[in-house]
Amino acid sequence: MIRKTTVSTSAIILATLITAGSPVHAAKKSPVQLTQCDASYGTIAVVDGDTQGWSKFGLGSPRELVAAIARESGCFEIHSAASGKPANFLVNVIAGDKEEVDQGIQTAKGVAQEAFLRSGAAGQVLGRVPGAGALMGMFGGLGGKKKIVAAGIRIVSPANGQTLVSGTGQVKKSTLSFAGGTPWVAGADAAGYARSKNGKMLTEAFIIAYNSVVSQAGALSAVPPATPASEASATYTVAVDTNLYASADGKGETVRALRAETELSPTGNKEGLFVEVSDNYGTKGWVSVEDLR
Repeated sequence: MIRKTTVSTSAIILATLITAGSPVHAAKKSPVQLTQCDASYGTIAVVDGDTQGWSKFGLGSPRELVAAIARESGCFEIHSAASGKPANFLVNVIAGDKEEVDQGIQTAKGVAQEAFLRSGAAGQVLGRVPGAGALMGMFGGLGGKKKIVAAGIRIVSPANGQTLVSGTGQVKKSTLSFAGGTPWVAGADAAGYARSKNGKMLTEAFIIAYNSVVSQAGALSAVPPATPASEASATYTVAVDTNLYASADGKGETVRALRAETELSPTGNKEGLFVEVSDNYGTKGWVSVEDLR
């Protein structure tokens, strides 16, 4: 299902590797290859994670950028709320310096690595993806004193809020050239990322992280589809910016960030001050009743 095509030099010239942990990272750099798929793995809804480092660079959310990358690759379709069906997967995006992104991904690494190995896709994928021999290295060893711009992507199951696969990208210096009119270039421009040094670095980091995620896409085939929230149930409205959590204690893994005025549907499950809810993508998780109205 996965194939590789070199990005046209008329559109972009990248001098990065497919994975941040590649052992040949210090060797002569080659243009990046955007991962292409012959068929889609399903629909995705892109949401902001709780590490929103783009704001300190004066940039907006990268949702439009990541959605454009996904559309161009053909590996996923963008979910439409008008379809009345939940998204197959939730794409949680984070950014910041290397240490911040490392910490944000760290809590999900165990589930992601186990799912990848259990799927039986590791041998197939690593054998045909250039530079992916060190793919599993992205689950650790990301420490370091020199800070660099980094991005992280997690594919989350809307049914239970569990991370299925994750990937990171780190960039010290941008090598992007925003010539041409490919969809992701247009997405970067629309998001304001093409007009600043930090924006270009984050764009490159998100492409690397996306390639890493798609390299593990074999783990997604066994994921059960999300079920729509009951139309008859009442709805909550988020009163203040908060988070949707995977467990009912507010200390576990963050499924996604929730902005004020977001509407949520209760599942009927309650634990203490937390209620289980589902968003309009079908993503389930727990939120404190003190943050709702």
